[in-house]
Amino acid sequence: MKNIMIALLMFTFTLSAQESIKPQFTKEGNLTKVVYFHDSGAIAQTGFFKDKKRHGNWVSYKVSGEKTAMGSYLSGKKNGQWFFWQGDDLMEVIYDNNKIVNVLEWNSSDKKLIAKND
Repeated sequence: MKNIMIALLMFTFTLSAQESIKPQFTKEGNLTKVVYFHDSGAIAQTGFFKDKKRHGNWVSYKVSGEKTAMGSYLSGKKNGQWFFWQGDDLMEVIYDNNKIVNVLEWNSSDKKLIAKND
């Protein structure tokens, strides 16, 4: 009985000591593609870096594989149209140089303008 308890404790410490899955980096021209993973091994995020800054298209995923966010960066700043999913709702956010310009919320029944910054 004592040996089983010790074995279980050692197994528990071994599991908790394991590191998260490390990101994968791939060179594509002048960009570096990166894939980040959830602890389960499912893809958490994909995107690109240029000059050590986020650049180009980025997509984030739930562990189940559903998209949670999608948009693009320009030299490390959010720029252009971004989408954020939560359940049946979709939020569309327009960025200009990392600043919010417009926010639209879409659901299955209607669309409405939530905020507009001039």
